[in-house]
Amino acid sequence: MANQRITRINEQMRKEISEIIRDGIRDDRIKNIMLSVTAVDTTTDLKNSKVFISVLQDDKRDEVVDTLNDSTKYIRKELARRINLRNTPELMFKPDDSIAKGIKMAKIIHELMDK
Repeated sequence: MANQRITRINEQMRKEISEIIRDGIRDDRIKNIMLSVTAVDTTTDLKNSKVFISVLQDDKRDEVVDTLNDSTKYIRKELARRINLRNTPELMFKPDDSIAKGIKMAKIIHELMDK
């Protein structure tokens, strides 16, 4: 039962954080960068959340993650306003390579199919 609740909370947080980043953060370091919130992993006590970010430009990935970690107070405040939870978790942004790895694998498969 608690596992389903955490799953629903993670999905709702992923959607809301994505909107907050897209609409609310006006930092020039992430303004024209393609990024995606791929997953949120929240502890069962709702104290901490890891937010996984995928950035298509590999050279900007660390800068984007650092910028988002610098903006956690604003993002957390907006998240608390949008989602009604007793405790709004502390956010920690982490890079996620899954989309880049998927693109790389698709290219390799495409090259093998052409041979």
